[in-house]
Amino acid sequence: MFKAGKYEFPLGKKTYVMGILNCTPDSFSDGGLYNSPEAAVEHALRMQAEGADIIDIGANSTRPDAIILSGEEEKKRLLPILEAVRKEVSVAVSVDTFYPVCAEAALSMGADIINDISGVFNSDMASLAKKYGAGYVVMHNPCGAGVTAEYPNGVVNEIRQFFIDALRLAGDCGLPKSSLCLDPGLGFSKTTEDNLEILREAEWLKFKGVALLFAGSRKRFIGHASGVEDCRQRDPGTVAAHTAAIAGGADIIRVHDVAAAVQGARVADAIYRKV
Repeated sequence: MFKAGKYEFPLGKKTYVMGILNCTPDSFSDGGLYNSPEAAVEHALRMQAEGADIIDIGANSTRPDAIILSGEEEKKRLLPILEAVRKEVSVAVSVDTFYPVCAEAALSMGADIINDISGVFNSDMASLAKKYGAGYVVMHNPCGAGVTAEYPNGVVNEIRQFFIDALRLAGDCGLPKSSLCLDPGLGFSKTTEDNLEILREAEWLKFKGVALLFAGSRKRFIGHASGVEDCRQRDPGTVAAHTAAIAGGADIIRVHDVAAAVQGARVADAIYRKV
C-alpha cells in the first residue's frame, strides 16, 4: 500500500497514472501552456477525466540547462496553481519540489505527495511526509539532467543500492515504507543505454510493499530509441517504455499524455497482472 494523505493506492492491483502539470515557462515539452491558475485547472480536470489517479504539479523546470528558481520564487509560482487545482480535482495531488520550504507550504495547502527529484534522501522531507501523512517520492539522480554519471557496478546495481539506503534512512526517520515511493530517475544522470537497461531489469528495483514509480514520458532516450526528434510526438514510445516498466513491477507511471497512458496501462495490467 502506498499512502498519500487521505488516498491509498494498493500495490500490485493496477498501475496508477500520474499526470504531469507543469506550471513553468520553460519545461521541455509543455512549457508556458499551463502557468496560469485557469489553464492549470482546465488541464488538471482534463487529465482527471482521462483517468489520472494523481496530478503532479511542477513549478521548477528540470530540463537540461534550465534556470533553477529559489525556494521562495518557486513558492510564488506554485502555490496559486496548487490552491486552484486542489479545490477542483478529487484525485491525489503531488508537488514536484526539492525544497522543504515549498513542500511544507504545499502540504499545508492540501498536497498529498512530495515528489523530490534532488537525488538524495532528505530527512527534512521525510519528516514533513511523516507530519502530514503524505507520500514521499525519492529519486535516483546523482548528477541532474543533461549530465551522465559513471556506474562501475552497473546502473541497476547502483540504483538498487540507493533504494536500499533510502529504505534504511526512512526507517531511521520513522517514516513507514507505505509512505515511500522509489523512482529510478529515467533521464537523469543516465545515458540512453542506461535508461534502456533500467527498463529491461526493472524487476530488480522492486521491493515488496514499497511503491515504484517510472517517469520516462517523452524523454530524450525515447527519442534516441525511436528516431523521433520532436518530444511532443513521443507518446507511443512512452507507452512502450512504460509497458516494460509495468512488466518489471512499476506501480506508478508519470506521463504527459494521460489518455494514452491509461489505455496502455490497462492492457499491460491485463497481460502482466491479469486484471
